[in-house]
Amino acid sequence: MSAPWLIVTGDFMPRGGMDAANAALAAHLAGRGGVTLVGHRVDADLAARPGVRVGLAARPLGMHVLGEPFLDHLGRREAAATTAAGGRVVVNGGNCRRADVNWLHYVHAAYDGPAQPGLVRGFKSRWHHHRALRREREIVPASRVVVCNSRRTARDAVELLGTPPDRVRVVYYGCDPAAFGPILPAERRAARAALGWSDGPRALFVGALGDDRKGFDTLYAAWKSLTADPGWDVRLGVVGHGAMLKSWQARAAADGLGERVQFLGFRTDVPRLLAAADVLVHPARYEAYGLGVQEAVCRGLPAIVGARAGVAEHYPPDLADLLVHNPDDAGELADRLRHWRGTLDWWPGRVAPLAEVLRERSWDAMAAEFVRAVE
Repeated sequence: MSAPWLIVTGDFMPRGGMDAANAALAAHLAGRGGVTLVGHRVDADLAARPGVRVGLAARPLGMHVLGEPFLDHLGRREAAATTAAGGRVVVNGGNCRRADVNWLHYVHAAYDGPAQPGLVRGFKSRWHHHRALRREREIVPASRVVVCNSRRTARDAVELLGTPPDRVRVVYYGCDPAAFGPILPAERRAARAALGWSDGPRALFVGALGDDRKGFDTLYAAWKSLTADPGWDVRLGVVGHGAMLKSWQARAAADGLGERVQFLGFRTDVPRLLAAADVLVHPARYEAYGLGVQEAVCRGLPAIVGARAGVAEHYPPDLADLLVHNPDDAGELADRLRHWRGTLDWWPGRVAPLAEVLRERSWDAMAAEFVRAVE
């Protein structure tokens, strides 16, 4: 009988970067002989699989910061039992004080953005950031193996957290090729009809509107300058919600961009939205990986992304025109968008080889590589 495994993380859900990755690893380990999951939420289908045991940690008022002590406590308790049975314990970043395998999806020390607006919200965000810094600097370097989602994250683990280089491994995320396959013409027509989108090129942004790390402010400034040109015929769809959503909606209306920028709010149909779009724009200031960018490329879309994002490590030289080197420079982003629009029909063929390579790497393949890296 194989040794038991334990994974400790916030959520095991099929969508979202680290959530989807943890869920995929859990499903793989269930098929290898069993796994215990400690988290706040576990997808119902995953929890019902043979070989899966679930321990739920409280998250009072739905607040992450209030749930952290419960996750840490339950994780350490289950880790003691798993270790005693000769098993492996996987924690994520600074979420549990264990020193076995650390799966590092995000490095708080790599990005220190401005505080959230408002006195109370600003204090909470700064306090939580500094607390996260202390925990990751305590927990990550002490781990026996640190698995990183990109070379960028691996460098940050060594240079910013002090992790010994010989303990670091890089395992890129996988994908769901069934959900993010090539866009067929009929699917594109149906997606546009469902969204009420007329003919003409469409750009898409997907990200939280309350987290300046995603760079929507830079995109908005670039878009405002582009729409000043009567010849700019592209419309922008914005997927996401957050503390600044209403503020951005009001600003777009005041700037006369109501017809050129459509705020779509939180959506669960991202594959369909990608099918209706012509380009994804993601000028992130910090992105340890960038699963949303990978999913867009898997669908065959060009994705304009920050050059320092982990996912950009996959981009070959002939896609260099899609990389933004200064995510604070709206002018550079506008230039990238103009170049894309001027060569609109050229990009699907140029992106196709990378899309094919990324689609070949399933979530299960990622999980199998993770296990090999750890063992």
